[in-house]
Amino acid sequence: MAVSPLHAERHLSLRSNWLRASVLGANDGILSTASLVLGVAASGASRSAIITAGIAGLMAGAGSMAAGEYVSVSSQRDTEEADLRLERRELASDPEGELRELTGIYEDRGLEPELATAVAQGLTAHDALEAHARDELGLPEDRRARPLQAAGASALSFAVGALLPLLAIGVFGSSTRIAGCIAVTLVALVILGALGARLGGASVPRAVLRVVFWGAIAMAVTAGVGALVGTAV
Repeated sequence: MAVSPLHAERHLSLRSNWLRASVLGANDGILSTASLVLGVAASGASRSAIITAGIAGLMAGAGSMAAGEYVSVSSQRDTEEADLRLERRELASDPEGELRELTGIYEDRGLEPELATAVAQGLTAHDALEAHARDELGLPEDRRARPLQAAGASALSFAVGALLPLLAIGVFGSSTRIAGCIAVTLVALVILGALGARLGGASVPRAVLRVVFWGAIAMAVTAGVGALVGTAV
């Protein structure tokens, strides 16, 4: 009888920690920088002033995204660590009660009482804290919060995304500068929306429509404000 070859399944949820930070960072980098340079360009500023503003926005945005992600994910990590400390104390003070609790979890998932008991005993003997973290708290090691990973992914993706509208502003001439930046930004948002949907297993058309729609609104509002300010000043 032929034996099926082993294969590694790549589950999408394992990507959630870095995927969320990367997609949000790239989206913010593209959109916020494009809106910034479009607003400055619409005011009638020179190319050097526009690029200077864009570079400043890139640096400030990347730093802000990194700090924000680190603080947010660190708070999540602190909550996870507090739960693990509590579970560690309960295992030390009432190991039999914790074993019964773990057995009950497996019975609720459909195992027969005898098998549930055997599984709980085996996993407890191997690593009691990890068993409770995974099956009671829903905190397996590979899905716990990682602040530095989230901060780095967010900052890097923001900077990469922000470069696109900056390059567009630098490449296109003064007569096509705004239109060129808008076109490049919209194409980048389409690609980003499709990529994020593919990696996350979501609907590609819906994700693309969502990111492009709100991106166009943000750029239009900022360009309009920039034009009004430029006229008034």
